[in-house]
Amino acid sequence: MRRLSLLVLLGVVAFSVQAQEVLRVLNWKNYIDPGVLENFQRDTGVRVDYQTFTAADELDQALTRGEHFDLVVPSHFQLARLIKDRRLQALDMHQLPHYASVDPELLAMLAGFNSANRYVVPYLWGTVGLVTNPELAEQAFGGPLPNSWSLLFDEQQSARLAGCGIGLLDAPEETLSLWLNYQGKSLARSSAGQIGRAGKPLLELGRRIGSLDNEAYIEDLSQGRLCVAMAWVGHALTAAKARPSLRYQIPEEGALVFIDSLAIPADAAHPELAYRFIDYLLQPDNARRNSLATLFYSPLSSKSPELAQLAKEQPLLVPGQADRRRLYFLEKLSPEQKLAVDRLWQSLKQARTSP
Repeated sequence: MRRLSLLVLLGVVAFSVQAQEVLRVLNWKNYIDPGVLENFQRDTGVRVDYQTFTAADELDQALTRGEHFDLVVPSHFQLARLIKDRRLQALDMHQLPHYASVDPELLAMLAGFNSANRYVVPYLWGTVGLVTNPELAEQAFGGPLPNSWSLLFDEQQSARLAGCGIGLLDAPEETLSLWLNYQGKSLARSSAGQIGRAGKPLLELGRRIGSLDNEAYIEDLSQGRLCVAMAWVGHALTAAKARPSLRYQIPEEGALVFIDSLAIPADAAHPELAYRFIDYLLQPDNARRNSLATLFYSPLSSKSPELAQLAKEQPLLVPGQADRRRLYFLEKLSPEQKLAVDRLWQSLKQARTSP
């Protein structure tokens, strides 16, 4: 009798393990508060098969290979193509009780990408702006610093600051877009020849910059080896943890913005679980926690009490309306424009190493 009871018990346990619901997620690396993920599994009983990537094309490749996920996190510039190729399913917002907590301005911005607001929900977002170390930079500059890309892009100003270290991201399209925007021009509306001509002054800047990097510059900022640099907001705030005097700003001329969103692939095996996870992430306190953990902006509405709390905990994670009005998306380039940008960037890198 004991043997029979044991066999029955083992059978029940085995069935429970097999029957446990599994949600397959593909997200950017280090892009969630681990506690939020653990709590979702505890609260729902759903096991999350959580996988990560570090570059947007890795997500594209995974979907192209036919890998199956219930939830993915594409960036805004991927959405028009993913929607056109029918890789995402339109969302039923009635299955997301916390959808009302999302910032309407972010939804309006996503609407411009093939009506992407019907297919995705904002998760985290951020900017490419300017970070300064006033302690070092003001001494080299000779006074208070303007909130302007001129600190990097004006020949005389950047020459004054070169001694305390200036840096650019190794991001050709972003840098060229900001460089042309600083001059009142548009990268997308420039021909390949115009891009080459307009970018020539950058070659001289290439000889002065101390850092052309997307990762090591974080430590350079925190250790005082750079006094002015172009930066992603999350990186700037990470460096500021070690050196609180660092200041991240949206320059007067404007800065780039990006939005990463939650989406359900068209072939998702468990869309009902994806809806549960999306809504869990949209719960205002969870959205606040994810922002604090990653140091990127929250998707919460400006009227949310949790966003007000986040502003008290980390003010730089809640950009004001004046800053928001100066943000714009990176433009889509033609193959000819992209080739011109890449050629110019290679020349800039060569200028750095030339004697």
